[in-house]
Amino acid sequence: MADSQLLGILLIAMVAGIILFRLYTILGRRTGNEREPQERLRRVAGAMPPATPDNVVALPDRASTPAEQQSGANDPVARGLLDIRLADRRFESERFLDGARHAYEMIVTGFAARDRATLRPLLSDEVYAAFDTVMRGHEERKESVAYSFAGFKSVRITHAALKAPNAEITLEFSAQFTSTTTDAKGAVIEGDPKTVRDVTDIWSFSRDTRAGDPNWTLVATSGG
Repeated sequence: MADSQLLGILLIAMVAGIILFRLYTILGRRTGNEREPQERLRRVAGAMPPATPDNVVALPDRASTPAEQQSGANDPVARGLLDIRLADRRFESERFLDGARHAYEMIVTGFAARDRATLRPLLSDEVYAAFDTVMRGHEERKESVAYSFAGFKSVRITHAALKAPNAEITLEFSAQFTSTTTDAKGAVIEGDPKTVRDVTDIWSFSRDTRAGDPNWTLVATSGG
């Protein structure tokens, strides 16, 4: 009985040896064309773009092509906006334009309504004094102004400069509105409530780039 068990174990061992040998002959041979592990790693890594950490924010590339540099050098507005951007990293042209549109509407509406509380923080001392003089004239003559802002036809930056530490930007507002001035008896002395007027105003805004307050101040006006 013991001999038969020993013979069975030997047969199993022989079969296992034959199977292992055949596996080696099939899988263990090298053809000379196999890639080394490092070579395979290099090829796979080279086929993929380098990973960018999620917490890295891409900054604008200050390097530009010669054509872009030449274009900026020939455009004083673009050059001025770039100088302001370098002095104040929070500055963005489109955001500034949105704020300027809103400020324009607030100022012209506040002026018509003689809303000094709204006007005061938006205007420089000189501009506020000029506006206040006109408003006082209306009050002394007991005149009333009915004003309705219709919208903008266009708003564009015409000048930009950094006079350190102050940034200055001038805009051309092409706006539309209705306006009527009446005297103490209610008679119309200027304007027409049914006629939409076109007006072009040139306004200059200024801001200290070192200040924490992001708001700009109206420092000069001209036009309609």
